Amino acid sequence: MNSGEIRLVHSKPLEGKSILIAGGTGSLGQVLVRRLLAAELGQPGKVIVFSRDEAKQHAMRLAYQQKRVATDEVIYHNFNRLLEFRIGDVRDFHSVAAVLRDADVVFNAAALKQVPTCEYFPFQAVMTNIAGAENMVRAIQEYELPVETVVGISTDKACKPVNVMGMTKAIQERILIQANMRCPETRFICVRYGNVLASRGSVIPLFHEQIKSGGPVTITTLEMTRFLLSLDQAVDAVFAAVCEAQRGETYIPRVPSARIVDVATVLIGNRPVQIEVTGIRPGEKVHEILISEEECHRTVERGNYYVILPLLPELRARDEGVFPLKGEYSSADNLMDRPALEALLRQHRLMVDDVPEARQELRR
Repeated sequence: MNSGEIRLVHSKPLEGKSILIAGGTGSLGQVLVRRLLAAELGQPGKVIVFSRDEAKQHAMRLAYQQKRVATDEVIYHNFNRLLEFRIGDVRDFHSVAAVLRDADVVFNAAALKQVPTCEYFPFQAVMTNIAGAENMVRAIQEYELPVETVVGISTDKACKPVNVMGMTKAIQERILIQANMRCPETRFICVRYGNVLASRGSVIPLFHEQIKSGGPVTITTLEMTRFLLSLDQAVDAVFAAVCEAQRGETYIPRVPSARIVDVATVLIGNRPVQIEVTGIRPGEKVHEILISEEECHRTVERGNYYVILPLLPELRARDEGVFPLKGEYSSADNLMDRPALEALLRQHRLMVDDVPEARQELRR
């Protein structure tokens, strides 16, 4: 096989592996845990959720032990279970180094991700989003840890960033990609996607509450567009990267997009609820951009994904020859019409009448 050639995809690449999910109690982390335990990429030997919020860990532990309420006894035997919980913070180098000693594959989903919070506390975003990633790389390098793969979970806001959250995630991407040179025995790759349907802090749960309260439904501008990606599609992208990505590559899911005013209109349906335009918020983009004009010239297609090849020439094993994008990849392109949008929302059970069932599904 030539240097740089795509490896044959192993049907069970995570079989028997010890898998660490930093930030594993978040929306993505919970779906990722569920699907890892379903052995889609092989039965893992261990799944470790690493985060600093003991309350969220406790709730997640109860859910997987199928208990509604319990006292501290459910925590005992934690280290003997397939799904293990560890308290720690990616900001703390020593706790990161300790947990990485037991990991074969790492998913870094730990982040400060609320745009306004990061604007008010920018250095806190730096500590989690930048220093947290650096702590992982430093621990693997200094202690020569046998970690096979690290997957950085990034965001559209890292592309042409205009806010602190995006700026810190952009630097995180660069730290992880360059880490392939610092830790040549470990593969560092990234996955970048936009806002996820029905995740914590996203617009659809807000619209649901506003509609149930009789309105108004608030949108910031009539021109605003967003990509429409489910949590399971986000995990699909992560799994595709694990199976196929070369060192330093960034995977981008190819998904539909829509105007936010159309999302609101479809969710409202025939209800007597008004839409109110409130004005764009500080640090907010009108359109999500997943691939910039600079990146499009080193972006290739692989199945349902765009793949950004690494900027650093030392990591570019070979060019794949065909670069399909002539400009940035934006949510303003190829917008869904309202009937297609309604069909998509119904497919994911995200219409207002589906809310309880949709939330129950996300918790499983």
